[in-house]
Amino acid sequence: MSRTSSPEFKIAESLEAFPSALKGGIVAIGNFDGVHRGHRAVLDAALGLGHGTHHPVFAMSFEPHPRTVFNPSKPVFRLTPAVQKTDMLRVCGLDGALILPFTKEFAAMEANAFVQDILIDTLEISHAVTGYDFHFGRARQGTPDYLRTAGATHGFGVTIVHREEDESAEVISSSRIRENLGTGDIAEANALLGYRWFFDAEVQHGDKRGRDLGYPTANLRMPEDCPLLQGIYAVKVKLGDTWHDGVASYGRRPTFDNGAALFEVFLFDFEGDLYGKTLRVHVVSYLRGEEKFDSAEALVAQMDRDSEEARAALASLQPLSEIDLKLLDLAP
Repeated sequence: MSRTSSPEFKIAESLEAFPSALKGGIVAIGNFDGVHRGHRAVLDAALGLGHGTHHPVFAMSFEPHPRTVFNPSKPVFRLTPAVQKTDMLRVCGLDGALILPFTKEFAAMEANAFVQDILIDTLEISHAVTGYDFHFGRARQGTPDYLRTAGATHGFGVTIVHREEDESAEVISSSRIRENLGTGDIAEANALLGYRWFFDAEVQHGDKRGRDLGYPTANLRMPEDCPLLQGIYAVKVKLGDTWHDGVASYGRRPTFDNGAALFEVFLFDFEGDLYGKTLRVHVVSYLRGEEKFDSAEALVAQMDRDSEEARAALASLQPLSEIDLKLLDLAP
């Protein structure tokens, strides 16, 4: 007998709003920032346990990032903020997600209270799946071994997933991916994610200089803590339900004003008004670093070369995984 998937992905942002349709389910627990290949090993284990049963499979995650709560002066850049994370969990095939507010009070909860009050009394779980490094409760007293013992005591199953390594036997982590973005190693970041890293942003009004150069761009503001290396990128952009190829410059425009950093996207073969629209930008490849040119003419000549290189990169694009194929609507 096959597991019956929920007809609609369910999202709850508090225990009080937890839907009854997910009760008794298999829960994958973790922060899941990036929903990278290591995280998906946890999610896949949960989905595998749900196969052949009628148990719903859902994720439990937390917002904001715990490190940001404990050290607010140094917030953690989010590879996938809450909306993007739930989108990824949906694409992975889960039935829903419980995104709990992470506060210092929540972190101070005793491990046994987390198990009894949340996992048993509220969620009524049948099985818990976590990564090898997941800890919970005050002073991180809830270790994987603690969870196994609690499951045996209270009658729910527990699966601990070992660390996921890349082809070089290095552990896959969100921190590594952030470092790769910071060095412009988009190929490595995307390989660890298993899909092309993306972000959502609303198109802002700019100085419209690109229009005068023959390259009208959509200006996007990035978070101040975005570590992405400034430079030129090949991108795929989703506007509504439509996809566009493009080339983007992330930086301060040193040839002109050297102002605040902007992510400026030029969509190939596109005409229309983008102001106020939200774009989902998938960063496909890094082309070169940001440069200062002696003249606008020299800049345009380089932009022509960048566009050709971006078109070539996008024309040969192959999916990194089934998830990447779904996200980019690529032909199999």
